[in-house]
Amino acid sequence: MNEKAAFTEEKFSPGKLVLPALVFSGFAIQPPGILTGLLLIDIGVTFGCSVGVMGQIRTVSSIVAVAFALLMGILSVRFKHKTLLMIGLLSVSISALACWFTSDFNVMLVSYSISGLGMAMVAPMTYTLVADYFPLEKRAAAIGWIIAGMALSYFVGAPVIGLIESFGGWRLAFLGFVLPVSLLSLLLAAKGLPSISSSDQPTMSKRNYLAGFTEVFSNRSADACLIGTTLSMAAWQAILLYSSSFRRQRFLISTGFASILLLIAALIYILGTLSSGRIVRRVGMKSLTVSTAFLASIFTISYTSPPSLWLSVALSFLGCLFSGMLSTASTSLTLEQVPRFRGTMMSVSSAASNLGSALGAGVGGLTLLLFDYEGMAISLGVMGVAGAVIFRLLATDPTRTETRGHS
Repeated sequence: MNEKAAFTEEKFSPGKLVLPALVFSGFAIQPPGILTGLLLIDIGVTFGCSVGVMGQIRTVSSIVAVAFALLMGILSVRFKHKTLLMIGLLSVSISALACWFTSDFNVMLVSYSISGLGMAMVAPMTYTLVADYFPLEKRAAAIGWIIAGMALSYFVGAPVIGLIESFGGWRLAFLGFVLPVSLLSLLLAAKGLPSISSSDQPTMSKRNYLAGFTEVFSNRSADACLIGTTLSMAAWQAILLYSSSFRRQRFLISTGFASILLLIAALIYILGTLSSGRIVRRVGMKSLTVSTAFLASIFTISYTSPPSLWLSVALSFLGCLFSGMLSTASTSLTLEQVPRFRGTMMSVSSAASNLGSALGAGVGGLTLLLFDYEGMAISLGVMGVAGAVIFRLLATDPTRTETRGHS
């Protein structure tokens, strides 16, 4: 670590609003996805489109998020991290306003895709700013709170969006929830995040725009974190995307009861993210990442097998707990891989996470058609086990004495 970075880590003291601002930033990028997940049928009716066609606004938004996350690897070493975060939050606000005014499917496609751009900017910058503002021993806890804020958005957003939609339709949900949440987050970031001199961030020559990518992809441990993140995120889709449908079809429970179980699962996931922030200091980032990746995969594989609803629910809840712990631990481990280019590292990690989500959804859907829910859970759970093995064999923890020199 260079002298300027060391000075920033040791001497800079964040204000009381820094963590709330970062947590609320993570919270603010989730509502567009929650809204479309709940109201896609209603949006399709407005434009005379089927659910399958209307769902392509999510596909295009994800593609934009992956592509722009890679571009952020360059922008993060050219511009201040706080500035990029605020531009991302502003993009979510613009997207919400544009969706309110949109007149046809094509305009909606473009309008909603802007939220993908915002997510690609905000997500990696929240984690990068953790390293800018907090010393090493406090980063895992801060990351845990940020991820918990993202999960809490589902717990709060789903009922609020449903309530607003019942009064004024999906357009009002964009205007009455997505827009004010993103604007409030923007104001909180502007007020609560102190400006850091650009001299405290790594710079690069205009002739070497790919310096950050070169350092990230030439680091074996960093590459292992990216691959492990992709596979772990793919495995998580077995519970995140398919568990509610599994319960409704296999055990014939109502949609309302399934939604209650989903809210409980979100709370358990949040508990996992927060507890991991405390445990990681005791056992180490790599050890916790490997163990939770393996345990989350085991419960992912097993939750579709029991004939009892409640045993299945208990296994999936344990999967949520360990997945939450894994999210904090693996993000903390990834953040420390390339200290000189943390912005690039976390931007590429964001792309890897989105890629994993797409991979899990695609492979899960295919195996579900061919081999039912058990086959889906096994195929995605095996990906999670593979991710744990890659973390174990190839990743190192640069912050622990015994691993230095091997990354």
